[in-house]
Parts: sequence; C-alpha cells; structure tokens
Amino acid sequence: MGGVEDDEPASKRMKLSSEELIHLSNGSTVKESIVGSSRDLMARPLQSDGGEEVVGSKGVIKKVEFVRIIAKALYSLGYRRSGAHLEEESGIALHSSIINVFMRQVLEGDWDESVATLHNIGLTDEMTIKSASFLILEQKFFEFLDEEKVMDALKTLRTEISPLCINHSRVRELSLSIVSPSHCFTVRSPKQDTSRARSRTKLLEELQKLLPPTVMIPERRLEHLVEQALGLQRDACMFHNSLDEEISLFADHQCARDQIPSYALQVRFYFGNQIL
Repeated sequence: MGGVEDDEPASKRMKLSSEELIHLSNGSTVKESIVGSSRDLMARPLQSDGGEEVVGSKGVIKKVEFVRIIAKALYSLGYRRSGAHLEEESGIALHSSIINVFMRQVLEGDWDESVATLHNIGLTDEMTIKSASFLILEQKFFEFLDEEKVMDALKTLRTEISPLCINHSRVRELSLSIVSPSHCFTVRSPKQDTSRARSRTKLLEELQKLLPPTVMIPERRLEHLVEQALGLQRDACMFHNSLDEEISLFADHQCARDQIPSYALQVRFYFGNQIL
C-alpha cells in the first residue's frame, strides 16, 4: 500500500485523496491501485500560492487554514465536488499526501502499513503515537476475532498491543475476549460497530480526535467557530432578549433598546387584601 506520486500537481493529489476518501468513509472500496511504499513518504507542509498570506480586516486569519477549514466543512456537508473544486482552484490540499495514504490504509484495513505510516507523519509526542497505534491494533485484534482467527488475535495482543505498555486495564479486557468470546461484545467500545466499514470509519474519527488539528482538522470545526462567534455576540448584547434561533449569520447580533419594556401597561392598586 503506498502513496500518490509526490511530483504530481497538488490538484491531481487532491482529486485522488478527497473524493475517494469520502466514498471510502461511506464503506465503499478503492478501485484505483496506488504504487510505491508509504514508508518512503515523509510529512511535508501543504503548498499554497499565498504562503503565510492572511485574510480578514484584522490580518489574523491564515489563508491556508481558512481554506482548509472551508473545504472540510464542504465535505462534511456532502458537497464533495465543491470541496474538490476548492482544493483544485486554491492549490491548497485539505490533507498532506501522507495523511491521505494513512486514512486510506485505515479504511482498507492495512493495519501494519497504517502503523508504519503513522510513525512517518512527523508527530513529536510519543504518547500520541502509542495511543493512535493502540487504537489501530485494537481494531485489528477485533477483526481477527470476528474472522475466528483466534491465534492471530492472540499474536497481535502479545507482540503488538502489549509492548506499547499503555492502557493496561484495556489490555486485560482484550485478553478476556479471547478466553471468553461472549465477553467480546461487552468489551467493544462504541466506535467498534458490528459492520466492518462503519467500524473503520469510526476508528478514523477517533484517530482524528487524537492527532494534532494541524495534521487532521477536527470534524465540524467551522460550525464550532461560527457557534462560538454567535455565542460571544449574544453574551456581549447589553439588551439581549431574543431567542438563539432568531440570531442570523448575515449581520452582527444586537438587540435594540426599544425592544426592552420601558413603560407600564397596567397599574394595580392594593387596598388591604383587595385589588382596585
């Protein structure tokens, strides 16, 4: 399993990486063959025509990050062709070539290759590498059990998972899955679906949360930023008295002073226990 030729234009790498990986995440398979070895790939910065160019009136938004987040949002919303066109026109890839290879390997179940690629991504935190490797090998372990390859699952546990020396309680639970197959269902985490395709997609989502955001952009990052901005506008509104669903993206939110009650609609006089 290998990666896309590095001397290809960014637009070609984009077409291969973005739309295919979206289809892969839905459970389909890759028909195109990829030559070369992922072991020879090294992480490299994404290319862009603007370099460190910034956008926005305050000059604090990096263009590369901005475009990547928009592309990620388009793919998440199901606008695959629009996301691909954005990558091609801007010359800014959503992911680097080695990340595309890594994602493909995970979704296709190339466990050994995906662990090897993980070490070539350029991560500096050893614990992150071990934790990500643990998740991948755990998926490999459960798929062996699903195929009733108990000895292969045991070998994976002994020679690959245990030597990581992390999450010892989880290792003991995996061991119980071999001794008691019925225990396997209780040990599986929510990300491990009974459907292999869906399970691998959920594994990729878990890896996405674990890896640095500069490597793999978190899901719904643009939505989170917009919601955060709307929340700050609401909190800063001195006369706020509207519902959240009434807040629009088209203009900065500000409740007018005249929306606040400023005169009495009814006056009641009390005389003893009676209302006059």
